[in-house]
Amino acid sequence: MNNGIDEYLRALKAQLAGQDPATIQDALSDAEEYLRNGVAQSLRENPSRTEQEAVQSMIAEYGLPAEVAEGYKELERRSPASLNPTYTRPQRSAAARFFGVFVDPRAYAALFYMFFALATGIFYFTWVTTGLSLSVGLIVLVIGIPFLALFLLSIRGIALVEGRIVEALLGVRMPRRPMFSSRHLGFWGRLKILFSDRRSWLPMIYMVLQLPLGIFYFTVFVVMIAFGLAGIAVPVLQYGFHLPMAQFGDAEYFVPAWLVPLIVVVGVLWLLLTMHFAKAVGGLHGKFAKVMLVG
Repeated sequence: MNNGIDEYLRALKAQLAGQDPATIQDALSDAEEYLRNGVAQSLRENPSRTEQEAVQSMIAEYGLPAEVAEGYKELERRSPASLNPTYTRPQRSAAARFFGVFVDPRAYAALFYMFFALATGIFYFTWVTTGLSLSVGLIVLVIGIPFLALFLLSIRGIALVEGRIVEALLGVRMPRRPMFSSRHLGFWGRLKILFSDRRSWLPMIYMVLQLPLGIFYFTVFVVMIAFGLAGIAVPVLQYGFHLPMAQFGDAEYFVPAWLVPLIVVVGVLWLLLTMHFAKAVGGLHGKFAKVMLVG
């Protein structure tokens, strides 16, 4: 049974060559789950059947690798633009692209992620450090290995959730399904794969790094947004509330009337640059997440 399914998975992977790694991971996971579970069920219902017959029957039902691969390619082509990194928007002028960031949902989504990353970073860091500490402390006991296995499974689950957040807010294609774990391997076989698979450990490194990254993102963008809003608010603060631009001791400093429009323009431009910077940082973080979270 293993040889036939493994050959099918290799053929499917070859047919999907050049596609997004997250798409390939989803396709292989779906195929393996369907075929292995289907073969096991078929053998239970028809004990007289050979494994080879059951495998061939399930492959015929699921589809040839080329057919399945073409189906996934078509699905990716029809994916919503917000989730499809290969989608290209119509060409616009440089000015339209620069000022249009104010009405670009992706820029706001990326900016939101910059703030949200602090919360997820705190949670991820706490979860990883606590889980590792308990796993190391319990490893000498009978429950140590099962506890570590559960901890690694939780890391995979959290990585899947983080991938969905990254895809939704940063527009980078990430896995949408958990990796399939075959039951026929038994407890120790699945445990060996869990411990040796990079997808159990790289996400852990990502989660630890999410805390310093989240602190950096939050600090930088809070300061940048505050700076831009302060420039825009100068007329209201100075002429509406009679607040000075700066104050040192008893000395108050107001902006000359002729300089106020320029400061407002600088504030607007600064916010525009902040939005563009958020998109750029979001794109880089999305690529980093893909490297660390996609098998």
